[in-house]
Amino acid sequence: MAVTAHAKLDARALRRDFPIFEQEMHGKPLAYLDSANSSQKPRQVLDAVDRFYETSYANVHRAVHLLGERATSALEHARVRVRELLNAPDAREVIFVRNATEGINLVAYSWGLNNLGPGDAVVVTELEHHSNFVPWQYIARRQGAEFLMLTIDENGDPDLSELEAVARDHTVKVVATNLVSNSLGTIHDLAPLVSWAHEQGAIFVCDAAQAAPHMKVDVRAIGADFVAISGHKMCGPSGIGALWGRGELLRAMEPFLLGGHMINSVRVDKTTWGELPHKFEAGTSPIAEAVGLGAAVDYLEAVGLDAIEAHEHELAAYALGRLAEVPGITLYGPPAERRAGVVSFNLGDIHPHDVAQILDLQGVAIRAGHHCCQPLMQKLGVAATNRASFYLYTLPEEIDQLVDGLHAVRKVFA
Repeated sequence: MAVTAHAKLDARALRRDFPIFEQEMHGKPLAYLDSANSSQKPRQVLDAVDRFYETSYANVHRAVHLLGERATSALEHARVRVRELLNAPDAREVIFVRNATEGINLVAYSWGLNNLGPGDAVVVTELEHHSNFVPWQYIARRQGAEFLMLTIDENGDPDLSELEAVARDHTVKVVATNLVSNSLGTIHDLAPLVSWAHEQGAIFVCDAAQAAPHMKVDVRAIGADFVAISGHKMCGPSGIGALWGRGELLRAMEPFLLGGHMINSVRVDKTTWGELPHKFEAGTSPIAEAVGLGAAVDYLEAVGLDAIEAHEHELAAYALGRLAEVPGITLYGPPAERRAGVVSFNLGDIHPHDVAQILDLQGVAIRAGHHCCQPLMQKLGVAATNRASFYLYTLPEEIDQLVDGLHAVRKVFA
Protein backbone atom coordinates (compact mmCIF):
# COMPACT_ATOMS: atom_id res chain seq x y z
CA MET A 1 0.00 0.00 0.00
CA ALA A 2 1.41 3.36 -1.05
CA VAL A 3 -0.02 5.36 1.87
CA THR A 4 1.07 6.05 5.40
CA ALA A 5 -0.18 8.52 7.98
CA HIS A 6 2.01 11.59 7.50
CA ALA A 7 1.34 15.20 8.45
CA LYS A 8 1.76 16.08 4.76
CA LEU A 9 0.54 13.67 2.12
CA ASP A 10 2.37 12.81 -1.10
CA ALA A 11 -0.28 13.18 -3.80
CA ARG A 12 2.09 11.98 -6.51
CA ALA A 13 2.65 8.70 -4.66
CA LEU A 14 -1.05 8.32 -3.90
CA ARG A 15 -1.94 8.63 -7.58
CA ARG A 16 -0.22 5.31 -8.17
CA ASP A 17 -3.03 3.70 -6.16
CA PHE A 18 -5.65 4.92 -8.68
CA PRO A 19 -5.73 2.98 -11.96
CA ILE A 20 -7.84 5.64 -13.68
CA PHE A 21 -4.83 7.93 -13.92
CA GLU A 22 -2.92 5.42 -16.04
CA GLN A 23 -4.78 6.61 -19.15
CA GLU A 24 -4.93 9.80 -21.19
CA MET A 25 -7.97 11.75 -22.33
CA HIS A 26 -7.94 13.08 -25.91
CA GLY A 27 -4.18 12.47 -25.95
CA LYS A 28 -3.64 14.61 -22.84
CA PRO A 29 -2.86 13.69 -19.22
CA LEU A 30 -6.08 13.26 -17.26
CA ALA A 31 -6.70 16.18 -14.92
CA TYR A 32 -9.67 14.94 -12.94
CA LEU A 33 -11.02 18.02 -11.19
CA ASP A 34 -14.51 16.69 -10.47
CA SER A 35 -14.05 14.88 -7.17
CA ALA A 36 -16.84 16.85 -5.46
CA ASN A 37 -19.13 15.12 -7.95
CA SER A 38 -17.67 11.67 -7.30
CA SER A 39 -14.20 10.51 -6.32
CA GLN A 40 -11.96 8.00 -8.05
CA LYS A 41 -11.29 4.61 -6.43
CA PRO A 42 -7.94 3.22 -5.25
CA ARG A 43 -6.84 -0.33 -5.93
CA GLN A 44 -7.21 -1.10 -2.23
CA VAL A 45 -10.96 -0.54 -2.49
CA LEU A 46 -11.32 -2.26 -5.86
CA ASP A 47 -9.37 -5.27 -4.60
CA ALA A 48 -11.40 -5.50 -1.39
CA VAL A 49 -14.66 -5.67 -3.36
CA ASP A 50 -13.26 -8.21 -5.83
CA ARG A 51 -11.85 -10.35 -3.03
CA PHE A 52 -15.17 -10.34 -1.20
CA TYR A 53 -17.07 -11.46 -4.30
CA GLU A 54 -14.45 -14.12 -5.07
CA THR A 55 -14.17 -15.61 -1.59
CA SER A 56 -16.95 -14.57 0.77
CA TYR A 57 -20.14 -13.56 -1.01
CA ALA A 58 -23.48 -14.71 0.39
CA ASN A 59 -26.54 -12.99 1.81
CA VAL A 60 -26.21 -11.60 5.33
CA HIS A 61 -28.03 -12.23 8.61
CA ARG A 62 -29.84 -15.20 7.05
CA ALA A 63 -27.55 -18.17 6.66
CA VAL A 64 -25.71 -20.39 9.13
CA HIS A 65 -23.24 -21.66 6.55
CA LEU A 66 -19.68 -20.38 6.49
CA LEU A 67 -20.09 -18.05 3.52
CA GLY A 68 -23.12 -16.42 5.17
CA GLU A 69 -21.15 -15.96 8.37
CA ARG A 70 -18.22 -14.44 6.47
CA ALA A 71 -20.47 -12.04 4.59
CA THR A 72 -22.30 -10.98 7.72
CA SER A 73 -19.03 -10.40 9.53
CA ALA A 74 -17.70 -8.32 6.63
CA LEU A 75 -20.83 -6.15 6.54
CA GLU A 76 -20.83 -5.54 10.27
CA HIS A 77 -17.09 -4.84 10.27
CA ALA A 78 -17.76 -2.10 7.70
CA ARG A 79 -20.45 -0.68 9.97
CA VAL A 80 -17.95 -0.55 12.84
CA ARG A 81 -15.42 1.24 10.61
CA VAL A 82 -18.01 3.89 9.72
CA ARG A 83 -18.88 4.27 13.40
CA GLU A 84 -15.20 4.82 14.17
CA LEU A 85 -14.81 7.28 11.29
CA LEU A 86 -17.70 9.39 12.59
CA ASN A 87 -16.90 8.85 16.29
CA ALA A 88 -20.48 7.69 16.76
CA PRO A 89 -21.40 6.25 20.17
CA ASP A 90 -22.81 2.95 18.89
CA ALA A 91 -22.48 1.01 15.62
CA ARG A 92 -26.19 0.20 15.84
CA GLU A 93 -26.87 3.88 15.17
CA VAL A 94 -25.19 3.60 11.75
CA ILE A 95 -27.75 2.81 9.04
CA PHE A 96 -26.53 1.72 5.63
CA VAL A 97 -28.35 3.52 2.83
CA ARG A 98 -27.64 4.00 -0.88
CA ASN A 99 -26.27 7.53 -0.43
CA ALA A 100 -26.64 10.65 1.68
CA THR A 101 -29.74 11.57 -0.32
CA GLU A 102 -31.52 8.43 0.80
CA GLY A 103 -30.36 8.97 4.36
CA ILE A 104 -31.86 12.46 4.48
CA ASN A 105 -35.06 11.22 2.86
CA LEU A 106 -35.25 8.52 5.54
CA VAL A 107 -35.24 11.21 8.24
CA ALA A 108 -37.64 13.47 6.33
CA TYR A 109 -40.20 10.72 5.84
CA SER A 110 -39.79 8.65 8.99
CA TRP A 111 -39.31 11.52 11.43
CA GLY A 112 -40.97 14.34 9.50
CA LEU A 113 -44.26 12.63 8.68
CA ASN A 114 -44.78 11.81 12.34
CA ASN A 115 -43.54 15.01 13.96
CA LEU A 116 -44.35 17.92 11.63
CA GLY A 117 -47.73 19.59 11.33
CA PRO A 118 -49.48 22.93 10.89
CA GLY A 119 -47.77 25.68 12.86
CA ASP A 120 -44.36 23.96 12.75
CA ALA A 121 -41.41 25.15 10.66
CA VAL A 122 -38.41 23.61 8.90
CA VAL A 123 -35.35 25.83 8.41
CA VAL A 124 -32.69 25.33 5.72
CA THR A 125 -30.26 27.73 3.97
CA GLU A 126 -29.88 29.04 0.45
CA LEU A 127 -26.70 26.99 0.15
CA GLU A 128 -28.17 23.51 0.48
CA HIS A 129 -27.76 20.71 -2.02
CA HIS A 130 -31.19 19.72 -3.30
CA SER A 131 -30.90 16.51 -1.27
CA ASN A 132 -31.09 18.50 1.97
CA PHE A 133 -33.60 20.99 0.59
CA VAL A 134 -36.25 19.29 -1.53
CA PRO A 135 -37.15 16.44 0.92
CA TRP A 136 -37.78 19.00 3.67
CA GLN A 137 -39.67 21.31 1.34
CA TYR A 138 -41.88 18.42 0.22
CA ILE A 139 -42.56 16.95 3.66
CA ALA A 140 -43.17 20.36 5.24
CA ARG A 141 -45.74 21.30 2.65
CA ARG A 142 -47.31 17.86 2.73
CA GLN A 143 -47.77 18.21 6.49
CA GLY A 144 -48.91 21.81 6.42
CA ALA A 145 -45.71 23.04 8.06
CA GLU A 146 -43.76 26.12 7.00
CA PHE A 147 -40.56 25.87 4.99
CA LEU A 148 -38.09 28.67 5.75
CA MET A 149 -34.76 29.53 4.17
CA LEU A 150 -31.92 31.49 5.79
CA THR A 151 -30.12 33.83 3.43
CA ILE A 152 -26.35 33.59 2.95
CA ASP A 153 -23.60 36.12 2.38
CA GLU A 154 -21.04 36.18 -0.44
CA ASN A 155 -18.93 33.57 1.36
CA GLY A 156 -21.83 31.15 1.73
CA ASP A 157 -22.31 31.72 5.45
CA PRO A 158 -25.92 31.82 6.72
CA ASP A 159 -27.14 35.09 8.16
CA LEU A 160 -27.52 34.24 11.84
CA SER A 161 -29.06 37.62 12.55
CA GLU A 162 -32.29 36.21 11.09
CA LEU A 163 -32.58 33.56 13.81
CA GLU A 164 -34.14 35.81 16.43
CA ALA A 165 -37.05 36.70 14.15
CA VAL A 166 -37.50 33.10 13.06
CA ALA A 167 -37.66 31.90 16.68
CA ARG A 168 -40.08 34.69 17.62
CA ASP A 169 -42.50 34.03 14.77
CA HIS A 170 -42.27 30.25 14.25
CA THR A 171 -42.19 26.92 16.06
CA VAL A 172 -39.03 25.42 14.62
CA LYS A 173 -38.91 21.62 14.52
CA VAL A 174 -36.11 20.91 12.02
CA VAL A 175 -32.90 22.72 11.06
CA ALA A 176 -31.05 21.15 8.11
CA THR A 177 -27.72 22.39 6.73
CA ASN A 178 -24.51 21.09 5.21
CA LEU A 179 -21.11 21.02 6.87
CA VAL A 180 -19.25 21.75 3.61
CA SER A 181 -20.89 23.31 0.57
CA ASN A 182 -20.63 21.19 -2.55
CA SER A 183 -20.86 24.31 -4.71
CA LEU A 184 -18.80 27.00 -2.97
CA GLY A 185 -16.66 24.77 -0.75
CA THR A 186 -17.55 26.82 2.34
CA ILE A 187 -16.66 25.04 5.59
CA HIS A 188 -19.27 26.00 8.15
CA ASP A 189 -19.02 26.53 11.87
CA LEU A 190 -22.21 24.68 12.77
CA ALA A 191 -22.01 25.23 16.53
CA PRO A 192 -24.20 28.39 16.70
CA LEU A 193 -26.87 26.88 14.46
CA VAL A 194 -26.88 23.54 16.29
CA SER A 195 -27.20 25.28 19.66
CA TRP A 196 -30.00 27.50 18.36
CA ALA A 197 -31.86 24.49 16.88
CA HIS A 198 -31.76 22.64 20.18
CA GLU A 199 -32.86 25.74 22.09
CA GLN A 200 -35.98 25.66 19.90
CA GLY A 201 -36.50 21.96 20.64
CA ALA A 202 -35.70 21.15 17.00
CA ILE A 203 -33.64 18.35 15.51
CA PHE A 204 -30.50 19.25 13.54
CA VAL A 205 -29.86 17.32 10.32
CA CYS A 206 -26.35 17.58 8.86
CA ASP A 207 -25.53 16.81 5.24
CA ALA A 208 -21.89 15.74 5.56
CA ALA A 209 -21.57 14.18 2.10
CA GLN A 210 -19.07 16.84 1.01
CA ALA A 211 -17.27 16.94 4.35
CA ALA A 212 -16.57 13.29 5.21
CA PRO A 213 -14.14 12.68 2.31
CA HIS A 214 -12.05 15.73 3.13
CA MET A 215 -11.94 16.32 6.89
CA LYS A 216 -12.72 14.71 10.22
CA VAL A 217 -16.46 14.50 10.86
CA ASP A 218 -17.15 13.89 14.55
CA VAL A 219 -20.87 13.53 15.18
CA ARG A 220 -20.43 14.07 18.90
CA ALA A 221 -18.45 17.27 18.40
CA ILE A 222 -20.94 18.59 15.84
CA GLY A 223 -23.84 17.88 18.16
CA ALA A 224 -26.21 17.05 15.31
CA ASP A 225 -29.07 14.60 15.64
CA PHE A 226 -28.61 13.06 12.19
CA VAL A 227 -25.57 13.04 9.89
CA ALA A 228 -25.57 11.63 6.34
CA ILE A 229 -22.58 10.65 4.16
CA SER A 230 -22.06 9.09 0.72
CA GLY A 231 -19.47 6.42 -0.05
CA HIS A 232 -18.87 7.37 -3.68
CA LYS A 233 -17.47 10.77 -2.72
CA MET A 234 -14.89 9.27 -0.32
CA CYS A 235 -13.07 6.68 -2.48
CA GLY A 236 -15.80 4.08 -1.91
CA PRO A 237 -18.26 2.43 -4.29
CA SER A 238 -21.45 4.02 -5.52
CA GLY A 239 -24.71 2.72 -4.10
CA ILE A 240 -23.61 2.89 -0.45
CA GLY A 241 -23.82 5.60 2.16
CA ALA A 242 -24.57 5.88 5.84
CA LEU A 243 -26.96 7.74 8.08
CA TRP A 244 -26.00 8.21 11.69
CA GLY A 245 -28.79 9.15 14.07
CA ARG A 246 -29.21 9.40 17.81
CA GLY A 247 -30.35 6.03 19.07
CA GLU A 248 -33.32 7.37 21.03
CA LEU A 249 -34.64 9.14 17.93
CA LEU A 250 -34.09 6.16 15.63
CA ARG A 251 -35.84 3.80 18.04
CA ALA A 252 -38.88 6.08 18.23
CA MET A 253 -39.16 6.53 14.46
CA GLU A 254 -41.34 4.52 12.11
CA PRO A 255 -39.62 2.41 9.41
CA PHE A 256 -38.85 4.04 6.08
CA LEU A 257 -39.01 0.97 3.82
CA LEU A 258 -40.76 -2.31 4.60
CA GLY A 259 -39.91 -5.94 3.91
CA GLY A 260 -37.06 -8.40 4.02
CA HIS A 261 -34.35 -7.93 6.58
CA MET A 262 -36.07 -5.20 8.60
CA ILE A 263 -38.83 -7.59 9.77
CA ASN A 264 -38.88 -9.22 13.19
CA SER A 265 -42.11 -11.20 12.91
CA VAL A 266 -45.11 -11.25 10.61
CA ARG A 267 -48.62 -12.34 11.57
CA VAL A 268 -51.94 -11.74 9.87
CA ASP A 269 -52.91 -9.21 12.51
CA LYS A 270 -49.51 -7.61 13.19
CA THR A 271 -45.96 -7.18 11.92
CA THR A 272 -43.11 -6.11 14.17
CA TRP A 273 -39.80 -4.53 13.23
CA GLY A 274 -36.25 -5.57 13.95
CA GLU A 275 -33.94 -3.72 16.31
CA LEU A 276 -31.46 -1.06 15.20
CA PRO A 277 -29.92 -0.85 12.68
CA HIS A 278 -31.95 -3.52 10.88
CA LYS A 279 -35.24 -1.70 11.35
CA PHE A 280 -34.16 0.72 8.61
CA GLU A 281 -32.37 -1.73 6.30
CA ALA A 282 -35.11 -3.39 4.25
CA GLY A 283 -34.32 -6.09 1.72
CA THR A 284 -30.87 -7.38 0.89
CA SER A 285 -28.15 -5.06 2.12
CA PRO A 286 -25.56 -3.46 -0.20
CA ILE A 287 -23.07 -6.03 1.05
CA ALA A 288 -20.11 -5.73 -1.31
CA GLU A 289 -20.61 -1.97 -1.44
CA ALA A 290 -20.37 -1.83 2.35
CA VAL A 291 -17.17 -3.86 2.21
CA GLY A 292 -15.82 -1.32 -0.28
CA LEU A 293 -16.87 1.54 1.97
CA GLY A 294 -15.08 -0.05 4.91
CA ALA A 295 -11.94 -0.38 2.75
CA ALA A 296 -12.28 3.27 1.75
CA VAL A 297 -12.41 4.29 5.41
CA ASP A 298 -9.24 2.26 6.00
CA TYR A 299 -7.57 4.01 3.08
CA LEU A 300 -8.54 7.53 4.10
CA GLU A 301 -7.48 7.01 7.69
CA ALA A 302 -4.14 5.60 6.55
CA VAL A 303 -3.55 8.74 4.50
CA GLY A 304 -4.82 10.92 7.35
CA LEU A 305 -7.87 13.15 7.13
CA ASP A 306 -5.95 16.06 8.62
CA ALA A 307 -3.37 15.66 5.84
CA ILE A 308 -6.11 15.52 3.20
CA GLU A 309 -7.71 18.70 4.54
CA ALA A 310 -4.37 20.53 4.60
CA HIS A 311 -3.56 19.37 1.06
CA GLU A 312 -6.88 20.68 -0.21
CA HIS A 313 -6.43 24.06 1.49
CA GLU A 314 -3.09 24.41 -0.31
CA LEU A 315 -4.66 23.46 -3.63
CA ALA A 316 -7.57 25.85 -3.11
CA ALA A 317 -5.18 28.73 -2.40
CA TYR A 318 -3.09 27.86 -5.44
CA ALA A 319 -6.17 27.53 -7.65
CA LEU A 320 -7.66 30.85 -6.53
CA GLY A 321 -4.36 32.56 -7.29
CA ARG A 322 -3.89 30.97 -10.72
CA LEU A 323 -7.52 31.39 -11.78
CA ALA A 324 -7.43 35.08 -10.83
CA GLU A 325 -4.86 35.50 -13.62
CA VAL A 326 -7.45 34.56 -16.27
CA PRO A 327 -9.06 37.67 -17.80
CA GLY A 328 -12.82 37.87 -17.41
CA ILE A 329 -13.09 35.26 -14.67
CA THR A 330 -15.52 35.56 -11.74
CA LEU A 331 -14.75 33.50 -8.62
CA TYR A 332 -17.37 32.57 -6.01
CA GLY A 333 -17.07 31.64 -2.38
CA PRO A 334 -14.86 32.22 0.67
CA PRO A 335 -11.08 32.61 0.94
CA ALA A 336 -8.94 29.49 0.71
CA GLU A 337 -8.56 28.99 4.46
CA ARG A 338 -12.33 28.71 4.85
CA ARG A 339 -13.06 26.40 1.97
CA ALA A 340 -12.53 22.77 1.06
CA GLY A 341 -11.06 21.81 -2.30
CA VAL A 342 -13.83 23.38 -4.37
CA VAL A 343 -13.61 26.45 -6.64
CA SER A 344 -16.63 27.66 -8.59
CA PHE A 345 -16.23 30.27 -11.32
CA ASN A 346 -17.59 31.72 -14.51
CA LEU A 347 -15.64 32.93 -17.53
CA GLY A 348 -17.20 36.06 -18.93
CA ASP A 349 -20.51 35.32 -20.60
CA ILE A 350 -19.38 31.92 -21.91
CA HIS A 351 -21.83 29.23 -20.85
CA PRO A 352 -20.30 26.77 -18.36
CA HIS A 353 -21.25 23.82 -20.56
CA ASP A 354 -19.19 25.29 -23.41
CA VAL A 355 -16.29 25.88 -21.04
CA ALA A 356 -16.43 22.30 -19.77
CA GLN A 357 -16.60 20.78 -23.25
CA ILE A 358 -13.54 22.64 -24.46
CA LEU A 359 -11.67 21.81 -21.25
CA ASP A 360 -12.50 18.15 -21.83
CA LEU A 361 -10.58 18.30 -25.12
CA GLN A 362 -7.62 19.53 -23.05
CA GLY A 363 -7.90 16.46 -20.78
CA VAL A 364 -9.49 18.47 -17.94
CA ALA A 365 -12.66 17.13 -16.29
CA ILE A 366 -14.73 19.66 -14.35
CA ARG A 367 -18.42 19.99 -13.47
CA ALA A 368 -20.60 22.57 -15.19
CA GLY A 369 -24.19 23.28 -14.17
CA HIS A 370 -26.19 24.27 -11.12
CA HIS A 371 -24.58 21.54 -8.97
CA CYS A 372 -27.96 20.55 -7.52
CA CYS A 373 -28.08 23.99 -5.89
CA GLN A 374 -30.59 25.99 -7.91
CA PRO A 375 -31.60 28.31 -5.02
CA LEU A 376 -27.90 29.18 -4.67
CA MET A 377 -27.61 29.91 -8.39
CA GLN A 378 -30.57 32.25 -8.08
CA LYS A 379 -28.80 33.94 -5.18
CA LEU A 380 -25.66 34.36 -7.30
CA GLY A 381 -27.71 35.64 -10.23
CA VAL A 382 -26.50 33.00 -12.65
CA ALA A 383 -27.96 29.92 -14.30
CA ALA A 384 -24.86 27.80 -13.69
CA THR A 385 -21.18 27.87 -12.79
CA ASN A 386 -18.05 25.91 -13.57
CA ARG A 387 -16.68 23.94 -10.63
CA ALA A 388 -13.19 22.53 -10.22
CA SER A 389 -12.81 20.25 -7.21
CA PHE A 390 -9.77 18.57 -5.73
CA TYR A 391 -8.90 15.55 -3.65
CA LEU A 392 -6.00 13.69 -2.13
CA TYR A 393 -4.70 12.67 -5.59
CA THR A 394 -4.84 16.17 -7.14
CA LEU A 395 -1.57 17.79 -8.24
CA PRO A 396 -0.83 21.52 -8.70
CA GLU A 397 0.03 20.93 -12.36
CA GLU A 398 -3.54 19.79 -12.94
CA ILE A 399 -4.63 23.26 -11.87
CA ASP A 400 -2.07 24.67 -14.33
CA GLN A 401 -3.63 22.45 -16.99
CA LEU A 402 -7.03 23.89 -16.08
CA VAL A 403 -5.77 27.46 -16.40
CA ASP A 404 -4.13 26.72 -19.76
CA GLY A 405 -7.42 25.20 -20.87
CA LEU A 406 -9.32 28.33 -19.86
CA HIS A 407 -7.00 30.43 -22.00
CA ALA A 408 -7.86 28.07 -24.87
CA VAL A 409 -11.55 28.61 -24.15
CA ARG A 410 -11.07 32.38 -24.38
CA LYS A 411 -9.37 32.03 -27.75
CA VAL A 412 -12.23 29.95 -29.10
CA PHE A 413 -14.78 32.55 -28.00
CA ALA A 414 -12.66 35.65 -28.72
